[in-house]
Amino acid sequence: MRRGTGPERPDDDAVRVLVVDDHTVMRAGVVALLAPEPSITVVGEAGEGAEALALVESLRPDVALVDLRMPVLDGVQLTARVVAAPVPTRVLILTTYDTDEEIERAVEAGAVGYLLKDTTREQLVDAIRAAHRGETVLAPRVAERLVARMRRPAAAALTSREVEVLSAAADGLSNAAIGRRLHIAEATVKTHLLRVFAKLDVSDRTHAVVVALERGLLQR
Repeated sequence: MRRGTGPERPDDDAVRVLVVDDHTVMRAGVVALLAPEPSITVVGEAGEGAEALALVESLRPDVALVDLRMPVLDGVQLTARVVAAPVPTRVLILTTYDTDEEIERAVEAGAVGYLLKDTTREQLVDAIRAAHRGETVLAPRVAERLVARMRRPAAAALTSREVEVLSAAADGLSNAAIGRRLHIAEATVKTHLLRVFAKLDVSDRTHAVVVALERGLLQR
């Protein structure tokens, strides 16, 4: 756990930032990028979610720059805990992952922004200031994905048979084994899975199971 890693605050209006990333080099790089900016002070660093939560509670930063995939508490879990605090810290996701599911989970958890790690220093500084003001900040590529997702027709509901097939797939059964369990032909199993893939906008059974679980279409 590291505290007070930034320079002395130049004025009382400086945005207090906590940097949370399990990659030491990446974390140090972000701190170095922000160091010359007089309106921002890095008050602490954390290498995993539980450590970050403790620092949020003790340091009360204005903004937490949070990676998504970390040990103990991941970025989404950390975000939900942080924004639920009596005096919430604004959470700005800074990650390499830009899948629809990752973005949705972070936004639903309460993140005010979602940036990718190819963000420039100027963009990062502007995003931190905007996040501190409570404004939504999205990387252009992330914004495009969200808009495209909103424009898609709503996915059709899965039929009861499709749920049965997908549930069996989630149990690790092959198409032939699924057919035997449900007393249907293997070709019919393949047809049901292809329809599920189309409805969930995925390309394989593993992703289909993940998306179905996230949307509450499967119960495990």
